[in-house]
Amino acid sequence: MNFEEKFKLDIENLKNDLAIENMFITDEDVSMLKKYSSNEISMNQAISDIIKGDL
Repeated sequence: MNFEEKFKLDIENLKNDLAIENMFITDEDVSMLKKYSSNEISMNQAISDIIKGDL
């Protein structure tokens, strides 16, 4: 399984788990997670973007 397939599988599992708690992931959230998982942004940058509402 390549990175993209594994990422999609992990995101689908995460979406399902959070939906049980009435929490939902947007396309912007997925984009940010993808950038973080491929080391395009750091954890600090991801947190900063979330706090600033840049998603």
